Amino acid sequence: MSLKCGIVGLPNVGKSTLFNALSNAGAESANFPFCTIDPNIGMVQVPDNRQDILANLVNPKQIMPATIEFVDIAGLVKGASEGKGKGNAFLSHIREVDLIVHVVRCFDDDDIIHVEGSVDPERDIRIIEDELILKDLEGLEKRIDNLKKQAKTGDKKITDQVEIIQKLLIHLENGHTARTLNVEPDEKTAYKDLFLLSDKPVLYACNVGEDEINEGNRYVDTVQNIASQHSDNVVTFCAKIEAEIAELETDEKEMFLAELGVSSSGLDRLIQAAYENLGLITYFTAGPKEVRAWTIKKGTKAPQAAGVIHTDFERGFIRAETIAFKDYEELKSEKAAKEAGKMRQEGKEYTVKDGDVMLFRFNV
Repeated sequence: MSLKCGIVGLPNVGKSTLFNALSNAGAESANFPFCTIDPNIGMVQVPDNRQDILANLVNPKQIMPATIEFVDIAGLVKGASEGKGKGNAFLSHIREVDLIVHVVRCFDDDDIIHVEGSVDPERDIRIIEDELILKDLEGLEKRIDNLKKQAKTGDKKITDQVEIIQKLLIHLENGHTARTLNVEPDEKTAYKDLFLLSDKPVLYACNVGEDEINEGNRYVDTVQNIASQHSDNVVTFCAKIEAEIAELETDEKEMFLAELGVSSSGLDRLIQAAYENLGLITYFTAGPKEVRAWTIKKGTKAPQAAGVIHTDFERGFIRAETIAFKDYEELKSEKAAKEAGKMRQEGKEYTVKDGDVMLFRFNV
């Protein structure tokens, strides 16, 4: 599945440092605004110890983890919606992503310039939100002008769309994001094709100082309070530390994390949170050739899950031979699971569960 997470925030909050650590892609990072102009793109592996366990049991020739795409979008500034700081180009990059990872500076450091002159997470979040809202208003005003012309024919469907968009316009003009508007799913069709920037889900990433990764600070508390109002997730990380961790081998990484008193890196937690925010789950195929993680949306039926591997699998689907991950881990092999009655024969109406180990039977 081609799903993108856009890393967004003001200049100099640690976006490119975070991206470098995520993907080791070498995105340029420097202490001045607009260091990133064209978006940097990196495919990032989704950490999942279940795949490591399966690989140890099956001993395959190769391991293929799930991946998710991260896009490092240049820092936005106040006035971006009007083109300031190359804002129009940067905002267009956000339109293409499925999830906004909003990096917020939550540390004090006089040596690192803050574009607004001081550290204030609430103000910084509001600046980004306002620019997204202003850009959305632009598109909606054009849409409603066209709809009003069409509504003169008396078409009720068009009239209903006008009412929905007028309601959304008022909501945005009052400073609220599109994603907080209470509308029915079918009503969103009136503006769904506009891919509104402020309608995208948000994951907040708080960049803290080296001595604050465990306890956080008052800045993080502010972000968590804002996030809780919309049931958004918050991940705390230290970009400087994550950049160091990214250079280490697996054993060294584990030792370093242990010294810091944390069980997993901020980046691993960020990737997993992004994966969950997008409503994604993983199922596995396991055999001597490979152990592979496959990404699907929650609620996907077995034939559609098979189609992720190949469209022929979905078209000719017969059944899915399925073992829950816990059963596979406990019984150590597919053969043992089958003998213990833990391999289930699932049909077309089966909803795939996170961690299922599956073998699909199909007609060519």
